[in-house]
Amino acid sequence: MATTGMHREGTTSSGSGAWVSGWTAFAGVMMIFGGAMAIFQGIAAIAQDDVFVTTGNYVYTFNLTSWGWIHLTLGVLVVLAGVALFRGMVWARVVGITLAGLAMVANFMWLPYSPVWASVLIAIDAFVIWALCVGSGRDAARTA
Repeated sequence: MATTGMHREGTTSSGSGAWVSGWTAFAGVMMIFGGAMAIFQGIAAIAQDDVFVTTGNYVYTFNLTSWGWIHLTLGVLVVLAGVALFRGMVWARVVGITLAGLAMVANFMWLPYSPVWASVLIAIDAFVIWALCVGSGRDAARTA
């Protein structure tokens, strides 16, 4: 009997090398995608691209370069946590939820500079948090 690769959940003594479940795989893919988008967002802001229009009267005022470094750093961390999810690391769930929450707040404060892009990344971060919170419970119930 053949097994599907992403639906078998194995554990080892170190936790690495375990297959991930469906919701965890979804969260990992979304984290890698959202992190890559944040990296591009950060690079564009650091380069002070003409794509972004700064507003003068906004509560959270940082210069564009500061926002670029914030998004670049968060993006790299989110991608690394997404890769750790695929490796089956248990700590990656908590780190993923935390980083997705921080990225959601950063993108909320980024709304005046790029509202559509920030809104899409906020939605991706919300799906990541949801998938990481409900993923292990539903998958364990399905296999039991």
